[in-house]
Amino acid sequence: MNTENLQQWIGRTERRTDQVTATPIAALSATLDRDDPEPVSGSDVPPLWHWLYFTPLARQSEIGPDGHPKRGGFLPPVPLPRRMWAGGRLEFHHPLHVGDPITRVSRVADVSVKSGHSGALVFVKVHHEIADTRGIAITEEHDIVYRDPPAPGAPAPAPRAAPDDAAFSREIAPDPVLLFRYSALTFNGHRIHYDRSYVTAVEGYPGLVVHGPLIATLLLDLLRREMPHAGVRRFEFRAVRPLFDIHRFAVCGRRDGERAVHLWARDHEGFLAMEAVAQLS
Repeated sequence: MNTENLQQWIGRTERRTDQVTATPIAALSATLDRDDPEPVSGSDVPPLWHWLYFTPLARQSEIGPDGHPKRGGFLPPVPLPRRMWAGGRLEFHHPLHVGDPITRVSRVADVSVKSGHSGALVFVKVHHEIADTRGIAITEEHDIVYRDPPAPGAPAPAPRAAPDDAAFSREIAPDPVLLFRYSALTFNGHRIHYDRSYVTAVEGYPGLVVHGPLIATLLLDLLRREMPHAGVRRFEFRAVRPLFDIHRFAVCGRRDGERAVHLWARDHEGFLAMEAVAQLS
C-alpha cells in the first residue's frame, strides 16, 4: 500500500449545497417509530438528522461493487475492501431549520495507516462545517476506517462488556425494513445494509450490518425520549462492535453529572457495540 500517495489527499476539500426539506424529517421520524408533529417551515432539525442532507449523488456508472461510489474522488483510493463509519465528534452551535438553504464544506484532515489483528488499517478523518444563513451551525469530525476482512480461522478481538448501570434503555429490532428505510433516506448504496447474499457470501458477515450512523441516531433518539426538552451541545461516539439484523439490541443511557449523558448500545450477548457521550446545553 502506497501510504505516501494516500496522504496526498490530506487537505482536499469539497463544497456541497442543499436545502432542509420537511419530507426526509417526517420520513425518519416514521422510521424511528416516533409520534412527532409534522415538520413545517422553521421547525428545528434534531441533532444528527442533518445526515439526511448532502447525500452522495454518484452516477450509477460510478458505483463500485460494494455499492459505494468508486474510490479516488474526494476520499482517497484506499485499496482495502471493508469501509466502516468508526465514529465522530460533533458540536451543535445552533439548530438547522426546515426551509433553510445549507452549505457543507468538507476537508480530509488526516490519513494514517496502522496494523491491526486482521492486517492493515487505514484511518481517514474528515472535517465538516455545515452552515446556514446565520453562520456555522454544526462542526463535525467523521472517522472512517478501511480494513481487510479477517483471515479464515483468525481469532476475533475480545469483546467488552457493556455497562450494567443504565438508568433508561430501549430495545431495538433491527429488521431489514428498518435498515432499508435508513439506507434509502440517506441514499446509502452500501450493500452490507440490505443485500443479504452479498454481505454473507462476499464480506463474510453473519447478517445485514446495522449502520453506524443509525445506531448513533438511535442513541440520541433515546435521549430525546427520556429528556425531550434537553438541548445537545456536543456529541461524541465510537463504534466498538458491529450489530446485525439477526438479533435485537438495546440502546441505553444514564446521566453522568449535571450536563453529560453517557449513552451506549448493547448487543444481544451483553457486549458493547457503541459508546457515546452527549454534552447538554
